[in-house]
Amino acid sequence: MLFVLIALWAIAAIIWLSDRHASVNHWFGAVAFSGGAGALAAVLDMQWLPAAAEAGMNEVAQQLLYRLQAVASLTSYYGLPYSFLLFAISYRPVRLSKRLQQSLPLLLLIPIIFCIVFTPFYTEMYPISFSIVVWWAVPYILLGAVQVLLKRQLHASFSRTHWIICSAVLPPVMFCMVMNYVLPSFGMLRMWVYNTWIVGLGVTVFVVALFTYGFMGVRVNIVRRRFDSTLRAVTSGTAILNHAIKNDAGKMRLFSEKMKAYAIETNQQELLQDVETVLRASRHMQEMLQRVHRRTEDLVLRVENTDIAALVEQTMKGYEPTLGKIKLSMNLIKGWRCLIDPAQVSEALGNIVANGLEAMQGSGELFIHLYETKRELVLEVRDTGPGMVKSEMTKVLEPFYTTKNGSDTNFGLGLPYAYHVMRKHKAMLGMRSKPGEGTSIYLTFPKRSVQAVKGELGLAERGEANG
Repeated sequence: MLFVLIALWAIAAIIWLSDRHASVNHWFGAVAFSGGAGALAAVLDMQWLPAAAEAGMNEVAQQLLYRLQAVASLTSYYGLPYSFLLFAISYRPVRLSKRLQQSLPLLLLIPIIFCIVFTPFYTEMYPISFSIVVWWAVPYILLGAVQVLLKRQLHASFSRTHWIICSAVLPPVMFCMVMNYVLPSFGMLRMWVYNTWIVGLGVTVFVVALFTYGFMGVRVNIVRRRFDSTLRAVTSGTAILNHAIKNDAGKMRLFSEKMKAYAIETNQQELLQDVETVLRASRHMQEMLQRVHRRTEDLVLRVENTDIAALVEQTMKGYEPTLGKIKLSMNLIKGWRCLIDPAQVSEALGNIVANGLEAMQGSGELFIHLYETKRELVLEVRDTGPGMVKSEMTKVLEPFYTTKNGSDTNFGLGLPYAYHVMRKHKAMLGMRSKPGEGTSIYLTFPKRSVQAVKGELGLAERGEANG
Protein backbone atom coordinates (compact mmCIF):
# COMPACT_ATOMS: atom_id res chain seq x y z
CA MET A 1 0.00 0.00 0.00
CA LEU A 2 2.94 2.33 0.50
CA PHE A 3 3.61 2.11 -3.25
CA VAL A 4 -0.02 3.05 -3.97
CA LEU A 5 0.22 6.01 -1.58
CA ILE A 6 3.40 7.39 -3.18
CA ALA A 7 2.23 6.71 -6.76
CA LEU A 8 -1.23 8.28 -6.41
CA TRP A 9 -0.03 11.38 -4.58
CA ALA A 10 2.77 11.81 -7.11
CA ILE A 11 0.18 11.63 -9.93
CA ALA A 12 -2.01 14.18 -8.11
CA ALA A 13 0.95 16.56 -7.77
CA ILE A 14 1.92 16.16 -11.45
CA ILE A 15 -1.63 16.79 -12.67
CA TRP A 16 -2.21 19.77 -10.37
CA LEU A 17 1.08 21.42 -11.27
CA SER A 18 0.71 20.85 -15.02
CA ASP A 19 -2.22 23.25 -15.43
CA ARG A 20 -3.41 25.14 -12.38
CA HIS A 21 -6.35 26.76 -14.16
CA ALA A 22 -8.06 23.68 -15.66
CA SER A 23 -10.98 22.38 -13.58
CA VAL A 24 -10.66 18.93 -15.17
CA ASN A 25 -7.10 18.71 -13.81
CA HIS A 26 -8.22 19.94 -10.39
CA TRP A 27 -10.80 17.18 -10.04
CA PHE A 28 -8.68 14.43 -11.55
CA GLY A 29 -5.93 15.35 -9.10
CA ALA A 30 -8.55 15.13 -6.34
CA VAL A 31 -9.46 11.60 -7.49
CA ALA A 32 -5.81 10.52 -7.23
CA PHE A 33 -5.40 12.32 -3.89
CA SER A 34 -8.50 10.60 -2.46
CA GLY A 35 -7.20 7.21 -3.55
CA GLY A 36 -3.83 8.02 -1.98
CA ALA A 37 -5.59 9.01 1.27
CA GLY A 38 -7.13 5.53 1.39
CA ALA A 39 -3.68 4.02 0.91
CA LEU A 40 -2.35 6.22 3.75
CA ALA A 41 -5.11 4.92 6.04
CA ALA A 42 -4.19 1.34 5.09
CA VAL A 43 -0.46 1.93 5.72
CA LEU A 44 -1.26 3.43 9.14
CA ASP A 45 -3.58 0.53 9.98
CA MET A 46 -1.32 -2.34 8.88
CA GLN A 47 2.20 -0.97 9.41
CA TRP A 48 2.77 2.28 11.25
CA LEU A 49 0.32 1.95 14.17
CA PRO A 50 1.39 -1.64 15.02
CA ALA A 51 5.05 -0.60 14.72
CA ALA A 52 4.39 2.42 17.00
CA ALA A 53 2.76 0.20 19.63
CA GLU A 54 5.66 -2.27 19.54
CA ALA A 55 8.18 0.55 19.86
CA GLY A 56 6.44 1.81 23.01
CA MET A 57 5.24 5.12 21.54
CA ASN A 58 3.24 7.15 24.09
CA GLU A 59 -0.54 7.05 24.03
CA VAL A 60 -0.98 10.65 22.82
CA ALA A 61 1.15 10.09 19.71
CA GLN A 62 -0.69 6.85 18.94
CA GLN A 63 -4.02 8.66 19.25
CA LEU A 64 -2.81 11.31 16.81
CA LEU A 65 -1.84 8.60 14.32
CA TYR A 66 -5.23 6.95 14.80
CA ARG A 67 -7.05 10.22 14.13
CA LEU A 68 -4.90 10.75 11.04
CA GLN A 69 -5.96 7.26 9.91
CA ALA A 70 -9.63 8.14 10.48
CA VAL A 71 -9.36 11.42 8.52
CA ALA A 72 -7.47 9.71 5.66
CA SER A 73 -9.98 6.86 5.49
CA LEU A 74 -13.02 9.17 5.45
CA THR A 75 -11.34 11.41 2.85
CA SER A 76 -10.94 8.37 0.62
CA TYR A 77 -14.41 6.89 1.09
CA TYR A 78 -16.27 10.18 0.69
CA GLY A 79 -13.85 12.01 -1.59
CA LEU A 80 -13.39 9.37 -4.31
CA PRO A 81 -16.98 9.21 -5.68
CA TYR A 82 -17.48 12.96 -5.18
CA SER A 83 -14.30 14.06 -6.98
CA PHE A 84 -14.69 11.41 -9.71
CA LEU A 85 -18.17 12.65 -10.65
CA LEU A 86 -16.99 16.26 -10.76
CA PHE A 87 -13.98 15.19 -12.85
CA ALA A 88 -16.33 13.46 -15.31
CA ILE A 89 -18.59 16.55 -15.52
CA SER A 90 -15.53 18.74 -16.18
CA TYR A 91 -14.18 16.28 -18.74
CA ARG A 92 -17.49 16.06 -20.62
CA PRO A 93 -19.40 19.23 -19.67
CA VAL A 94 -23.15 19.01 -19.07
CA ARG A 95 -25.46 21.78 -20.29
CA LEU A 96 -26.49 23.52 -17.07
CA SER A 97 -27.43 27.06 -16.16
CA LYS A 98 -24.54 29.14 -14.85
CA ARG A 99 -26.09 29.30 -11.38
CA LEU A 100 -26.58 25.53 -11.18
CA GLN A 101 -23.09 24.95 -12.55
CA GLN A 102 -21.59 27.06 -9.75
CA SER A 103 -23.66 25.41 -7.02
CA LEU A 104 -23.25 21.81 -8.28
CA PRO A 105 -20.16 21.01 -6.13
CA LEU A 106 -22.09 22.13 -3.04
CA LEU A 107 -25.19 20.15 -4.00
CA LEU A 108 -23.16 16.98 -4.46
CA LEU A 109 -21.75 17.44 -0.95
CA ILE A 110 -25.21 17.01 0.65
CA PRO A 111 -25.05 13.16 0.95
CA ILE A 112 -21.53 13.40 2.40
CA ILE A 113 -22.57 15.97 5.02
CA PHE A 114 -25.62 13.83 5.90
CA CYS A 115 -23.43 10.74 6.40
CA ILE A 116 -20.87 12.60 8.54
CA VAL A 117 -23.56 14.14 10.77
CA PHE A 118 -26.13 11.33 11.10
CA THR A 119 -24.18 8.06 10.83
CA PRO A 120 -21.81 6.46 13.38
CA PHE A 121 -18.28 7.81 13.40
CA TYR A 122 -15.20 5.97 12.20
CA THR A 123 -14.07 2.62 13.56
CA GLU A 124 -11.43 0.33 12.11
CA MET A 125 -13.98 -2.34 11.21
CA TYR A 126 -16.75 0.04 10.06
CA PRO A 127 -15.07 3.26 8.85
CA ILE A 128 -18.37 4.32 7.24
CA SER A 129 -21.97 3.07 7.19
CA PHE A 130 -21.58 1.01 4.01
CA SER A 131 -25.29 0.16 3.74
CA ILE A 132 -26.09 3.90 3.52
CA VAL A 133 -23.09 5.28 1.61
CA VAL A 134 -23.46 2.68 -1.16
CA TRP A 135 -26.77 4.30 -2.25
CA TRP A 136 -25.10 7.54 -3.29
CA ALA A 137 -21.44 6.57 -3.87
CA VAL A 138 -22.17 3.90 -6.49
CA PRO A 139 -24.52 6.17 -8.55
CA TYR A 140 -21.91 8.94 -8.43
CA ILE A 141 -19.23 6.60 -9.82
CA LEU A 142 -21.49 4.97 -12.42
CA LEU A 143 -22.77 8.33 -13.66
CA GLY A 144 -19.19 9.62 -13.86
CA ALA A 145 -18.06 6.56 -15.82
CA VAL A 146 -20.89 7.02 -18.33
CA GLN A 147 -19.98 10.71 -18.69
CA VAL A 148 -16.36 9.87 -19.47
CA LEU A 149 -17.22 7.11 -21.94
CA LEU A 150 -19.74 9.28 -23.81
CA LYS A 151 -17.28 12.08 -24.53
CA ARG A 152 -17.02 12.60 -28.29
CA GLN A 153 -13.71 13.48 -29.91
CA LEU A 154 -14.44 15.64 -32.93
CA HIS A 155 -10.98 15.24 -34.39
CA ALA A 156 -9.07 12.00 -34.36
CA SER A 157 -5.84 13.53 -33.04
CA PHE A 158 -7.37 13.64 -29.55
CA SER A 159 -9.14 10.23 -29.58
CA ARG A 160 -6.01 8.36 -28.48
CA THR A 161 -5.68 10.64 -25.44
CA HIS A 162 -9.34 9.96 -24.56
CA TRP A 163 -8.91 6.20 -24.58
CA ILE A 164 -5.69 6.44 -22.58
CA ILE A 165 -7.63 8.37 -19.93
CA CYS A 166 -10.38 5.74 -20.00
CA SER A 167 -7.83 2.92 -19.61
CA ALA A 168 -5.93 4.57 -16.77
CA VAL A 169 -8.89 5.92 -14.78
CA LEU A 170 -12.02 3.80 -15.27
CA PRO A 171 -10.78 0.26 -14.39
CA PRO A 172 -9.24 1.28 -11.02
CA VAL A 173 -12.23 3.46 -10.06
CA MET A 174 -14.80 0.81 -11.01
CA PHE A 175 -12.83 -1.92 -9.21
CA CYS A 176 -12.59 0.26 -6.10
CA MET A 177 -16.33 0.90 -6.30
CA VAL A 178 -16.98 -2.84 -6.01
CA MET A 179 -14.34 -3.50 -3.33
CA ASN A 180 -14.91 -0.36 -1.21
CA TYR A 181 -18.69 0.08 -1.37
CA VAL A 182 -20.65 -2.77 -2.98
CA LEU A 183 -19.11 -5.84 -1.29
CA PRO A 184 -18.81 -4.22 2.17
CA SER A 185 -22.53 -3.36 2.00
CA PHE A 186 -23.12 -7.14 1.88
CA GLY A 187 -20.90 -7.72 4.92
CA MET A 188 -17.64 -8.49 3.06
CA LEU A 189 -15.32 -6.10 4.91
CA ARG A 190 -11.75 -4.95 4.29
CA MET A 191 -11.89 -5.88 0.61
CA TRP A 192 -9.79 -2.81 -0.16
CA VAL A 193 -6.66 -4.93 0.33
CA TYR A 194 -7.19 -6.21 -3.25
CA ASN A 195 -7.10 -2.72 -4.76
CA THR A 196 -3.30 -2.64 -4.97
CA TRP A 197 -2.88 -4.58 -8.22
CA ILE A 198 -5.57 -2.79 -10.24
CA VAL A 199 -4.35 0.61 -9.02
CA GLY A 200 -0.82 -0.44 -9.98
CA LEU A 201 -2.09 -1.23 -13.48
CA GLY A 202 -3.66 2.24 -13.76
CA VAL A 203 -0.43 3.86 -12.56
CA THR A 204 1.54 1.88 -15.17
CA VAL A 205 -0.78 3.11 -17.94
CA PHE A 206 -0.38 6.69 -16.65
CA VAL A 207 3.43 6.53 -16.58
CA VAL A 208 3.70 4.93 -20.04
CA ALA A 209 1.26 7.49 -21.49
CA LEU A 210 3.04 10.36 -19.75
CA PHE A 211 6.33 9.66 -21.51
CA THR A 212 4.88 8.42 -24.81
CA TYR A 213 1.75 10.33 -25.80
CA GLY A 214 0.96 12.67 -22.93
CA PHE A 215 -1.72 12.49 -20.24
CA MET A 216 -4.21 15.24 -19.36
CA GLY A 217 -1.98 17.73 -21.18
CA VAL A 218 1.12 17.04 -19.08
CA ARG A 219 3.46 15.90 -21.87
CA VAL A 220 2.00 18.60 -24.12
CA ASN A 221 3.02 21.21 -21.54
CA ILE A 222 6.57 19.83 -21.44
CA VAL A 223 6.76 19.97 -25.24
CA ARG A 224 5.29 23.48 -25.24
CA ARG A 225 7.91 24.72 -22.83
CA ARG A 226 10.65 23.22 -25.02
CA PHE A 227 9.25 24.90 -28.14
CA ASP A 228 8.74 28.19 -26.29
CA SER A 229 12.33 28.24 -25.00
CA THR A 230 13.62 27.32 -28.47
CA LEU A 231 11.66 30.18 -30.05
CA ARG A 232 12.96 32.61 -27.43
CA ALA A 233 16.54 31.54 -28.14
CA VAL A 234 16.03 31.86 -31.90
CA THR A 235 14.37 35.27 -31.44
CA SER A 236 17.29 36.60 -29.40
CA GLY A 237 19.88 35.15 -31.80
CA THR A 238 18.30 36.48 -34.97
CA ALA A 239 17.76 39.90 -33.41
CA ILE A 240 21.48 40.17 -32.57
CA LEU A 241 22.50 38.77 -35.96
CA ASN A 242 20.09 41.05 -37.81
CA HIS A 243 21.45 44.11 -36.03
CA ALA A 244 25.10 43.20 -36.63
CA ILE A 245 24.76 42.24 -40.30
CA LYS A 246 22.45 45.18 -41.04
CA ASN A 247 25.21 47.59 -39.99
CA ASP A 248 27.89 45.80 -42.03
CA ALA A 249 25.58 45.42 -45.01
CA GLY A 250 24.86 49.14 -44.84
CA LYS A 251 28.57 49.88 -44.99
CA MET A 252 28.98 47.49 -47.95
CA ARG A 253 26.13 49.22 -49.77
CA LEU A 254 27.52 52.70 -49.09
CA PHE A 255 31.00 51.95 -50.39
CA SER A 256 29.64 49.85 -53.27
CA GLU A 257 27.51 52.81 -54.37
CA LYS A 258 30.64 55.01 -54.35
CA MET A 259 32.52 52.40 -56.38
CA LYS A 260 29.55 52.15 -58.77
CA ALA A 261 29.52 55.92 -59.27
CA TYR A 262 33.26 55.85 -59.92
CA ALA A 263 32.90 52.94 -62.39
CA ILE A 264 30.19 54.83 -64.29
CA GLU A 265 32.22 58.05 -64.29
CA THR A 266 35.34 56.31 -65.62
CA ASN A 267 33.33 53.98 -67.90
CA GLN A 268 34.80 50.80 -66.40
CA GLN A 269 32.13 48.25 -67.38
CA GLU A 270 33.85 45.23 -65.82
CA LEU A 271 34.19 47.02 -62.47
CA LEU A 272 30.56 48.12 -62.74
CA GLN A 273 29.39 44.53 -63.20
CA ASP A 274 31.47 43.40 -60.21
CA VAL A 275 30.03 46.15 -58.04
CA GLU A 276 26.45 45.24 -59.11
CA THR A 277 27.15 41.64 -58.10
CA VAL A 278 28.32 42.77 -54.65
CA LEU A 279 25.25 45.00 -54.24
CA ARG A 280 22.86 42.19 -55.20
CA ALA A 281 24.57 39.80 -52.79
CA SER A 282 24.38 42.40 -50.02
CA ARG A 283 20.67 43.05 -50.62
CA HIS A 284 19.90 39.31 -50.79
CA MET A 285 21.80 38.60 -47.57
CA GLN A 286 19.96 41.36 -45.70
CA GLU A 287 16.57 40.41 -47.13
CA MET A 288 16.98 36.74 -46.13
CA LEU A 289 18.00 37.69 -42.59
CA GLN A 290 15.08 40.10 -42.25
CA ARG A 291 12.65 37.42 -43.39
CA VAL A 292 13.96 35.04 -40.72
CA HIS A 293 13.82 37.80 -38.11
CA ARG A 294 10.21 38.71 -38.98
CA ARG A 295 9.13 35.11 -38.50
CA THR A 296 10.88 34.69 -35.15
CA GLU A 297 10.49 38.07 -33.45
CA ASP A 298 8.32 38.21 -30.35
CA LEU A 299 4.74 38.85 -31.39
CA VAL A 300 2.69 41.74 -30.04
CA LEU A 301 -0.98 41.04 -30.65
CA ARG A 302 -3.25 43.80 -31.93
CA VAL A 303 -6.60 42.19 -31.24
CA GLU A 304 -9.76 43.24 -33.03
CA ASN A 305 -13.35 42.04 -33.01
CA THR A 306 -13.06 39.75 -36.03
CA ASP A 307 -15.48 37.55 -37.96
CA ILE A 308 -13.36 34.42 -38.07
CA ALA A 309 -15.20 32.83 -41.03
CA ALA A 310 -14.81 36.00 -43.10
CA LEU A 311 -11.11 36.13 -42.17
CA VAL A 312 -10.64 32.56 -43.44
CA GLU A 313 -12.45 33.35 -46.70
CA GLN A 314 -10.38 36.49 -47.22
CA THR A 315 -7.14 34.60 -46.56
CA MET A 316 -8.04 31.80 -48.96
CA LYS A 317 -8.83 34.23 -51.79
CA GLY A 318 -5.14 35.06 -51.96
CA TYR A 319 -4.32 31.39 -52.66
CA GLU A 320 -6.97 30.65 -55.29
CA PRO A 321 -4.70 31.67 -58.23
CA THR A 322 -2.01 29.20 -57.04
CA LEU A 323 -4.30 26.17 -56.69
CA GLY A 324 -3.74 24.77 -60.16
CA LYS A 325 -5.40 21.34 -60.25
CA ILE A 326 -5.83 21.27 -56.49
CA LYS A 327 -9.48 21.20 -55.41
CA LEU A 328 -10.42 23.51 -52.53
CA SER A 329 -13.36 22.58 -50.28
CA MET A 330 -14.46 24.95 -47.52
CA ASN A 331 -17.08 24.34 -44.83
CA LEU A 332 -17.30 27.30 -42.45
CA ILE A 333 -19.74 27.91 -39.64
CA LYS A 334 -20.87 31.52 -39.84
CA GLY A 335 -21.51 34.18 -37.27
CA TRP A 336 -18.70 33.78 -34.74
CA ARG A 337 -16.81 36.94 -33.82
CA CYS A 338 -13.64 36.75 -31.71
CA LEU A 339 -11.06 39.06 -30.21
CA ILE A 340 -8.00 37.98 -32.21
CA ASP A 341 -5.20 39.59 -34.17
CA PRO A 342 -6.54 39.17 -37.73
CA ALA A 343 -3.18 39.86 -39.40
CA GLN A 344 -1.29 37.29 -37.33
CA VAL A 345 -4.00 34.60 -37.56
CA SER A 346 -4.30 35.14 -41.29
CA GLU A 347 -0.52 34.84 -41.68
CA ALA A 348 -0.50 31.66 -39.57
CA LEU A 349 -3.31 30.15 -41.64
CA GLY A 350 -1.51 31.17 -44.83
CA ASN A 351 1.65 29.39 -43.72
CA ILE A 352 -0.29 26.19 -43.05
CA VAL A 353 -2.14 26.40 -46.38
CA ALA A 354 1.11 27.08 -48.25
CA ASN A 355 2.67 24.01 -46.64
CA GLY A 356 -0.31 21.90 -47.71
CA LEU A 357 -0.27 23.17 -51.30
CA GLU A 358 3.46 22.59 -51.59
CA ALA A 359 3.11 19.08 -50.15
CA MET A 360 0.47 18.12 -52.75
CA GLN A 361 2.68 19.32 -55.65
CA GLY A 362 -0.10 20.56 -57.90
CA SER A 363 -2.78 17.86 -57.49
CA GLY A 364 -5.01 16.75 -54.65
CA GLU A 365 -7.64 18.29 -52.40
CA LEU A 366 -7.43 20.90 -49.65
CA PHE A 367 -10.17 20.97 -46.99
CA ILE A 368 -10.82 24.00 -44.77
CA HIS A 369 -13.32 23.29 -42.00
CA LEU A 370 -14.41 25.73 -39.27
CA TYR A 371 -16.66 24.20 -36.61
CA GLU A 372 -17.51 24.61 -32.94
CA THR A 373 -17.55 22.45 -29.83
CA LYS A 374 -19.06 23.41 -26.50
CA ARG A 375 -15.98 25.35 -25.44
CA GLU A 376 -13.91 25.84 -28.59
CA LEU A 377 -13.81 27.02 -32.18
CA VAL A 378 -11.72 24.67 -34.31
CA LEU A 379 -10.23 25.52 -37.70
CA GLU A 380 -9.05 22.40 -39.50
CA VAL A 381 -6.78 22.49 -42.57
CA ARG A 382 -6.42 19.08 -44.20
CA ASP A 383 -4.46 18.15 -47.32
CA THR A 384 -4.15 14.93 -49.29
CA GLY A 385 -0.38 15.12 -49.59
CA PRO A 386 2.11 12.37 -48.79
CA GLY A 387 1.79 12.83 -45.02
CA MET A 388 4.56 12.51 -42.47
CA VAL A 389 6.10 9.69 -40.48
CA LYS A 390 6.21 9.89 -36.68
CA SER A 391 9.85 11.03 -36.58
CA GLU A 392 8.99 14.03 -38.77
CA MET A 393 5.89 14.85 -36.71
CA THR A 394 8.00 15.27 -33.58
CA LYS A 395 10.22 17.88 -35.28
CA VAL A 396 7.91 20.01 -37.44
CA LEU A 397 7.38 22.65 -34.74
CA GLU A 398 11.12 23.12 -34.25
CA PRO A 399 12.45 26.31 -35.90
CA PHE A 400 14.40 25.75 -39.14
CA TYR A 401 13.28 22.12 -39.52
CA THR A 402 11.78 21.49 -42.97
CA THR A 403 10.82 18.45 -45.02
CA LYS A 404 11.22 20.44 -48.26
CA ASN A 405 14.71 19.78 -49.52
CA GLY A 406 16.37 22.04 -52.05
CA SER A 407 14.31 25.15 -51.32
CA ASP A 408 16.30 28.32 -50.74
CA THR A 409 13.23 30.32 -49.68
CA ASN A 410 11.84 27.90 -47.08
CA PHE A 411 13.37 28.30 -43.63
CA GLY A 412 11.21 25.83 -41.72
CA LEU A 413 9.55 28.67 -39.79
CA GLY A 414 5.95 28.49 -41.06
CA LEU A 415 4.57 26.04 -38.49
CA PRO A 416 6.67 27.38 -35.57
CA TYR A 417 5.30 30.82 -36.39
CA ALA A 418 1.72 29.49 -36.48
CA TYR A 419 2.31 27.69 -33.16
CA HIS A 420 3.68 30.94 -31.68
CA VAL A 421 0.60 32.90 -32.85
CA MET A 422 -1.75 30.32 -31.30
CA ARG A 423 0.13 30.35 -28.01
CA LYS A 424 -0.12 34.15 -27.90
CA HIS A 425 -3.91 33.78 -28.25
CA LYS A 426 -3.94 31.15 -25.44
CA ALA A 427 -5.04 28.70 -28.11
CA MET A 428 -3.67 25.37 -29.36
CA LEU A 429 -2.18 23.96 -32.54
CA GLY A 430 -2.66 20.22 -33.06
CA MET A 431 -1.53 17.89 -35.83
CA ARG A 432 -2.45 14.53 -37.28
CA SER A 433 -0.57 12.93 -40.16
CA LYS A 434 -0.12 9.50 -41.65
CA PRO A 435 2.04 8.51 -44.62
CA GLY A 436 -0.10 8.19 -47.73
CA GLU A 437 -3.16 9.86 -46.17
CA GLY A 438 -2.13 13.51 -45.82
CA THR A 439 -1.87 15.92 -42.90
CA SER A 440 -4.44 17.72 -40.77
CA ILE A 441 -3.62 20.85 -38.75
CA TYR A 442 -6.08 21.98 -36.06
CA LEU A 443 -6.16 25.58 -34.80
CA THR A 444 -8.25 25.39 -31.63
CA PHE A 445 -9.46 28.66 -30.08
CA PRO A 446 -11.03 28.39 -26.59
CA LYS A 447 -14.17 30.52 -26.72
CA ARG A 448 -13.41 32.04 -23.33
CA SER A 449 -9.85 33.04 -24.27
CA VAL A 450 -10.85 34.83 -27.48
CA GLN A 451 -14.21 36.05 -26.07
CA ALA A 452 -16.10 34.38 -28.91
CA VAL A 453 -19.66 35.60 -29.46
CA LYS A 454 -22.20 34.07 -31.84
CA GLY A 455 -23.92 36.52 -34.19
CA GLU A 456 -25.97 35.40 -37.14
CA LEU A 457 -26.77 31.69 -37.16
CA GLY A 458 -26.29 29.17 -39.91
CA LEU A 459 -23.69 27.16 -41.70
CA ALA A 460 -22.13 28.41 -44.89
CA GLU A 461 -20.75 25.79 -47.17
CA ARG A 462 -18.57 27.16 -49.86
CA GLY A 463 -18.74 24.08 -52.01
CA GLU A 464 -15.64 23.53 -54.05
CA ALA A 465 -13.32 25.94 -55.78
CA ASN A 466 -11.14 24.57 -58.51
CA GLY A 467 -8.06 26.38 -59.70
